[in-house]
Amino acid sequence: MRIGIPAETRSGETRVAATPETVKKLAAKHQIIVQSGAGLTASVTDEAYAAAGAQIGTAAQAFGADVVLKVRAPNVDERALMTPGTVVVGMLNPFDADNNAAMAAAGLQAFALEAVPRITRAQSMDVLSSQANIAGYKAVMVAANTYQRFMPMLMTAAGTVKAARVLIMGVGVAGLQAIATAKRLGAVIEASDVRPPVKEQVESLGAKFIDVPFLTDEEREIAKGVGGYARSMPADWMRRQAELVHERAKLADIIITTALIPGRPAPVLISEETVKAMKPGSVIVDLAVSQGGNCPLSELNKTVVKYGVHIVGEPDLATLVAADASALYARNVLDFLKLIFDKEDKLVIDREDEILKAALMCAGGEVLRK
Repeated sequence: MRIGIPAETRSGETRVAATPETVKKLAAKHQIIVQSGAGLTASVTDEAYAAAGAQIGTAAQAFGADVVLKVRAPNVDERALMTPGTVVVGMLNPFDADNNAAMAAAGLQAFALEAVPRITRAQSMDVLSSQANIAGYKAVMVAANTYQRFMPMLMTAAGTVKAARVLIMGVGVAGLQAIATAKRLGAVIEASDVRPPVKEQVESLGAKFIDVPFLTDEEREIAKGVGGYARSMPADWMRRQAELVHERAKLADIIITTALIPGRPAPVLISEETVKAMKPGSVIVDLAVSQGGNCPLSELNKTVVKYGVHIVGEPDLATLVAADASALYARNVLDFLKLIFDKEDKLVIDREDEILKAALMCAGGEVLRK
């Protein structure tokens, strides 16, 4: 079986879908074709791939393989290089109906790894968690770089510097990693989330949990979330949370927002009025900016200053840690491939397998994910 690893062409995308580590494992039983230069932005040379057993080729050769491993969904030019029946594996954005239709029209069998269900058997394939973990770490580093003061408390001959106060909004994988990283840097941390169970996780990492009481059974039920994700809360709960967050935000030096709802615009957590009330020189890092942002003042791909507050709208922060992000992503992909190859290493797609069924966007010219 021929497996192709092309270079990513999307602007700002620095990751690659396979590393020498995963290529070496695949090359034992398959022919691996890596496009020349595919790994350079992730600090991987062609020589390293060749040493792992890969053939270095052109984009046409990589896309002409039986199975193509991608980070991002193929664009129109890339789809033209693939033949009908090609299996594509990557982060293909399962909620992009137009893209799903385009891949179906090209005759591709496309697996979107973001759609892999969050079940025990699929933990090693969870690309959302592996990349969110990196984004949470990098968000703190970006915030520290933008913030014009120290993060830890420092006692010097010239006087004492207070520790930065950090507020984390949304305590999923990214939020928890942000808490852990900010704690290592010596910050004082508070965190907020709609899901009650995360309170223990927040406190175990040394942060204070901002608790918004539930007044109805409906609020309590919705707060449980689905599949590890938060759900949209009722308007009254959101109002109460906004009031409490507003008061905590006025004291914060750094706010990192991570709240996302799959397939829907990001919820607004930091209003313009709250930004106005924040201290000059404060920093907001909005990890949800690509889905509209948790702050309405965020601007995609920009760092702006509004009312004296620095608002970072850098999407896909994992791309700023390309080497490790690629290493983790490539391992996710490798484990997923085990589901579509049988014991003889032939391509066999079992559509009844719950993981493959959830991830398969299109096949045979038909869109399977509406």
